[in-house]
Amino acid sequence: MTEQASATAEVYANETSGERFELHAGVLGPIETLAQSVSAMAPSTSPSLTIPLVFALAGNATWFVYLLATGATLLVGFCVSRFARLSASPGSLYTYTANSLPPVLGAAAAWGLLLAYLATGASVAGGALYYSILLGQQFLHRTPSPLPTLAVVCAIAAYVAYRDVKLSAELMLWIEVVSVSLILIVLAFLVFRFGLQFDMDQFRLKGASIPALGPALVLSMFSFVGFESATTLGGEAREPLRTIPRAVLQCAILAGFFFMLCSYSEVLGFRGESGKLSDSTSPLHLLAAKAGISPLGVAIDCGAFVSMFACVLACTTAAARVLMRMARGGLLPRRLERTNHRHGTPGAAILLSSVPMFCATAAMALRGETGSDMYDLLGSLSVFGFLTAYALVALALPFARRALGQHSHVVALVSVATVVVMNLVVVFDLRSAADAAHARIPYIYLGYLAAGIAWYLVGRRKAAPAPE
Repeated sequence: MTEQASATAEVYANETSGERFELHAGVLGPIETLAQSVSAMAPSTSPSLTIPLVFALAGNATWFVYLLATGATLLVGFCVSRFARLSASPGSLYTYTANSLPPVLGAAAAWGLLLAYLATGASVAGGALYYSILLGQQFLHRTPSPLPTLAVVCAIAAYVAYRDVKLSAELMLWIEVVSVSLILIVLAFLVFRFGLQFDMDQFRLKGASIPALGPALVLSMFSFVGFESATTLGGEAREPLRTIPRAVLQCAILAGFFFMLCSYSEVLGFRGESGKLSDSTSPLHLLAAKAGISPLGVAIDCGAFVSMFACVLACTTAAARVLMRMARGGLLPRRLERTNHRHGTPGAAILLSSVPMFCATAAMALRGETGSDMYDLLGSLSVFGFLTAYALVALALPFARRALGQHSHVVALVSVATVVVMNLVVVFDLRSAADAAHARIPYIYLGYLAAGIAWYLVGRRKAAPAPE
């Protein structure tokens, strides 16, 4: 066994034997652990905000694009779940990479994952602003002020994340259960009212343009990002080496079926309507009216707003755990690793997570950007962070298993396939920039990542012992 492989095996042995951060260990059961991943994805928001964007590119192939995205997500989920059987600690995707690949790649995964959670949290805070304006105009006939709305959403999410991780997990769980259930009820009523219909145009992918499927795939991947965030609860989940891998795969599979069902149903439901699905500000509201249950459409809009808040909470929780792990790895000051003895939560890391979310959205609001613009642009930025972390985890998996004497040709093949798919998604993303704002996002991300790696290299040089 090589020196690198021996060190990797020793690290995993230490972690799986009970090395803990100062968090409340074992307080989260399987359902609450699953709730973290589900809430970070905010599945109930995609039918209203993401699926119409995918439809604008893919048309009748929208459900097929989500099938492809589900396959790509399951490849990542396979790699993550295999790692999650070996190690359980906060910020696990960073841990997986840092323990198996050269340290500089571990640093890249850490900074990429941190940005991914922060940008996703800011994106859905913008989504919450979008729905607060929509509901405010509908019920109060006035538009809420953006800055106070964003401040309240980010502050309450930070407080709940600080107060009790079990409370926040249970809150996120019920929010998503209610929101998703309302959407499924609307779809069921559509079938009951109009009968079970098979839309052959969709099954034949009629009118779909193959070059447009790539950019559509990039947009659909945003619906799935965050599905792995249960791995950040390795220090707090019960039986983490079993519950976390299961939560990751369950989340990917359930979300894939849900998104395909919603995309197929929405495209079918808008047949014969004067407006297009891609132009609708609240497609499920219109479908609820078409099904004869208009009040449920309003409830879905309310549920989407609350689901956005749950996603901000989930991203704050996940980002704080990544910051803790980065602090332990020497990438950030060690005080970010400290936790509150009473609540068992990392207060400083939570604060450092929530402030950038608010600042990013507040800056965009001051520039006149709408909530939907924030959701789109910041979500596009977050995808690059997730793809970086996903690709590096997939790359690291064969090396980690070889170090533990568990080499498998099947696992290596899936790992290579995952890396290739993630890189293809990046290529599609680069080719899909339709305007100057989106075209700048890759360069912003590369600049950020370069700064993070430079920070790591400077820190390592300072920490190196002086030559005698």
